[in-house]
Amino acid sequence: MRPTASTGPVRIVRHPDGVVELRLDDPGRGNALDLRTAEALRDTTCEVAAEPGGAVLLRAAGGSFCVGGDLRAFVGRNAETGTYVHAVASAAHTAVLALHELPVPLVTAVRGAAAGGGIGLALVGDIVLAARSARFRLAYTAIGLTPDCGASWFLPRLVGPRRAAELILTNRVLTGDDAERWGLVSRSVDDQELDDTAHRTAADLAAGATGALRAAKGLLRVDTGDELRRHLAEEARSIAALADGREAQDRMVSFLATRGRPKPGADRAAARESESVS
Repeated sequence: MRPTASTGPVRIVRHPDGVVELRLDDPGRGNALDLRTAEALRDTTCEVAAEPGGAVLLRAAGGSFCVGGDLRAFVGRNAETGTYVHAVASAAHTAVLALHELPVPLVTAVRGAAAGGGIGLALVGDIVLAARSARFRLAYTAIGLTPDCGASWFLPRLVGPRRAAELILTNRVLTGDDAERWGLVSRSVDDQELDDTAHRTAADLAAGATGALRAAKGLLRVDTGDELRRHLAEEARSIAALADGREAQDRMVSFLATRGRPKPGADRAAARESESVS
């Protein structure tokens, strides 16, 4: 029996072993979040939540996990910038909350860049695996914005308030190995082993004691859903309000201008990483 798959920038792949894979599948753009992609993420995540199988695996096609919001879709909207950013954040936040509330185990696999909103998507997993060369960077304050996708909720709970503040305020970059040492991810693995390890981990969970696994996850999530929901709403409000301001709009334009266009033959995903950080 072969896996069955949907199409679009975010795909659902249902594997015969009970793993339901949610795949970010726009590698040419570094899986950046514009409104179309954020809404696709929302819709596919809600579909997976309705039929989650035995375990869910969230991973991405290409060289980057998710480089965050697509700044090229944000700039040039003037007074409409905040409205657009709020729409992107709200759609992505619906997906984050649905993933957090999945009744079955969720494994996330991170390779390449996880920046901006990609951080929250990575950290929502119950088990988070990272390639050793993965790069985690918040990057919001560099362009005059605040975190979204739950990053400012997950980070203090995972690494403590001091380290969370350092990551958010200074935009420090962590590799996969760094992220394991800091407690940001469950473990880092060799780059070439990430996909197999992630699928095997999800498959083992899908083959496990379903009732016990669901009950154990429920205990770990007691009373967190409403708290995360309120926090996501505040994150969306904050990032949208700042996006309407001149400082953030000027910083986004300047950020893109200093990166420039990729040289011929350059890695397009790497170029998208420099254009998408929120």
